[in-house]
Amino acid sequence: MTSVHIPPKTPEVRVPRLVGLMAVDARETARARGLSLNAPDRPDFPLAVVDYVVRQHPQPGTEVPRDSMVYVWFDFAEGEGGGGVREPRVPGPPRGGPRRELDPPHGPYEVAGISSP
Repeated sequence: MTSVHIPPKTPEVRVPRLVGLMAVDARETARARGLSLNAPDRPDFPLAVVDYVVRQHPQPGTEVPRDSMVYVWFDFAEGEGGGGVREPRVPGPPRGGPRRELDPPHGPYEVAGISSP
């Protein structure tokens, strides 16, 4: 992953997109821009490596002063989505699979709609 390093004289930086990055990559990307990260839902954030960022504040592209704090979350908040519905759906598919769709042909012409002699 290529990091963009901003010269120290720049008073403001744009917040990078961190959603979708692993924790280790998010920390490196923020550090390269002169920003700090905080994860309110992860007290062990400095040790997190492969967890993926699902939310961030401020949003990507926002101009903030250098050395600002960017907040990232690794879990969805109540009602924000996640893995979707996991309970069984009713009604289920019919039993029998593809064989139930068509009866097997009895003669070479029945498939085309012509009856056998």
